[in-house]
Amino acid sequence: MKNGRSNGAQPSARRVVIVGGGIAGLSTAWYLQQQAREGGIALDYTVVEQSPRWGGKILTDTVTDSPASPFVVEAGPDSFLTQKPWALQLARQLGLEDRLLGTNDEQRKVFVLNKGKPTPLPDGVLLIVPTKIMPFARSGLISPLGKLRMGLDLVIPPKRDGQDETLADFITRRLGQEALDKIAEPLMSGIYNAEAERQSLLATFPRFRALEEKHGSLIRGMLASRKARRQARAAAGGASPDVAAPPRERKPPVSMFVSLKGGTEELVKALVDELEGDLRLTTTVSALVERPNGYEVTLEDGELLAADVVVLAVPAYVAGQLLTNTAPAAAAELSRIRYVSTGTLSLAYRSAELDLPEGFGLVIPRSEGRSINAVTFTSTKFDRRAPADYELLRVFFGGSRSPEMMAVDDAELLRVVRHELAALLGITAEPYFERIYRWHEANPQYDVGHLERVATIEAALPSGLFVTGSPYRGIGIPDCVHQGQQTAAQVAELLAANTEPTTVRTLNP
Repeated sequence: MKNGRSNGAQPSARRVVIVGGGIAGLSTAWYLQQQAREGGIALDYTVVEQSPRWGGKILTDTVTDSPASPFVVEAGPDSFLTQKPWALQLARQLGLEDRLLGTNDEQRKVFVLNKGKPTPLPDGVLLIVPTKIMPFARSGLISPLGKLRMGLDLVIPPKRDGQDETLADFITRRLGQEALDKIAEPLMSGIYNAEAERQSLLATFPRFRALEEKHGSLIRGMLASRKARRQARAAAGGASPDVAAPPRERKPPVSMFVSLKGGTEELVKALVDELEGDLRLTTTVSALVERPNGYEVTLEDGELLAADVVVLAVPAYVAGQLLTNTAPAAAAELSRIRYVSTGTLSLAYRSAELDLPEGFGLVIPRSEGRSINAVTFTSTKFDRRAPADYELLRVFFGGSRSPEMMAVDDAELLRVVRHELAALLGITAEPYFERIYRWHEANPQYDVGHLERVATIEAALPSGLFVTGSPYRGIGIPDCVHQGQQTAAQVAELLAANTEPTTVRTLNP
């Protein structure tokens, strides 16, 4: 029974309880529903979510209470990466192809705060690696000595021992301290709201280690990858790399980052609409007990749910609390996954009152000592985010770089942010409106050794018990969708192998 309470499982149905209604939990439910149908498995599943809405940190606020509405304001992620295809595939499977919205790539430029001034990231720098010589050589972002040090990447021997290391150690080893400070720390650690000195390379940017191992150099590796992509695109279009396909044969390019016209929450709503199980909001799990024939999930109101399989798609610290007695070794490792708190402040302005540099936004190195971490020019990055003659900006704060900002009240936060915007971007106008969102203890930290810890957790779980989502193998929307897909496949395989359903009944007090 969808969005309600079932009266008990079908006698022959396999019973699954998914705890957590974020994108990972919802994806697990959807893919499990698909695989059960395809495999002929009688399935009765429940998804429980403690909060009053679905989606976790995916939240879109459509501002319609002003004459200049609508504004589409993202409280959490504003897009998903298409190079990791799983979220894009899910959107298409849900019939959202016509709702996809790419970035305005002709305006793709990122600024880095350098000695208090926004400085363009040189053209051709892919995350951290320069792939075009002249734009990088002319840039004032890195000093001449810093550029020479980055060039030593071409001769420094590669590390091939397979051992994890911090992002800071990796970048300084290959490209030097200045590259870490000016580019890697604000861009790469900023994605994860992490400290580069603790951030696991293998858990966050394993591709860089793979490039180092294969090509002996990051620069050579990125150049080879770029050449291979050009050749693949040319081959797909039936033309050589130097010959453009006729206009009628060209397909619209897919941006590196994609959102939806009404915001990322469209993906959540479309997903929930397709789920056929028992979906329960404002429902808290208070206990999880293993029984000889399955599991028993106790809800806060005293109701007991029987399950053959339980999936925990919740923060690691919540999973650890639930598993203290059932899987103490896993619970101990789960409690060691750190979290940080983050927030965003979105502000709308009249376009005539701003003079922004043309680009997607500004990232701020920790060494600049500012109270904010980054600014996205939202209405430049995406269409359909602000009405004509208005601009929408989003300021990031908190995390490992400015944790003190999470404790200030809204009025003080707004004062500090406006002061920073005036100092960094010359914005002194009164905002048309503002929206503040705070995510407390919501961002897992992938410290060195993270993947080993996750493997230890998974190995310590008893049969029929799974964990999935952002604390484990990727924090982005595509990563969480993929983890849900993988978890669903494991659950379906287990259910198909064990055809005897649980005999414990669901009790409704």
